[in-house]
Amino acid sequence: MSLPTLDVRPFACPITYVRTKLKLDALAPGERLEVRLRGEEPVRNLPRSAEEDGHRVVSLEPDGEGGYRLLLEKGAGGASPWPRS
Repeated sequence: MSLPTLDVRPFACPITYVRTKLKLDALAPGERLEVRLRGEEPVRNLPRSAEEDGHRVVSLEPDGEGGYRLLLEKGAGGASPWPRS
């Protein structure tokens, strides 16, 4: 089975995490998602938001194309309420 990938490079926050969250919600706990992102704000905020929602950041590495590859593992907590209050 191939690793699901989501490219949010064309988008700005908070849309980067909204799209990531929707994709994570479709995965089973323990499954992984590769997210392609670009820009200082998404690189800082997207991993933090994922961890706050109970997911694990496996890695965050430059992709050699001016962006980053973020590898997330879905947490066992299931879908968290959206939007946060």
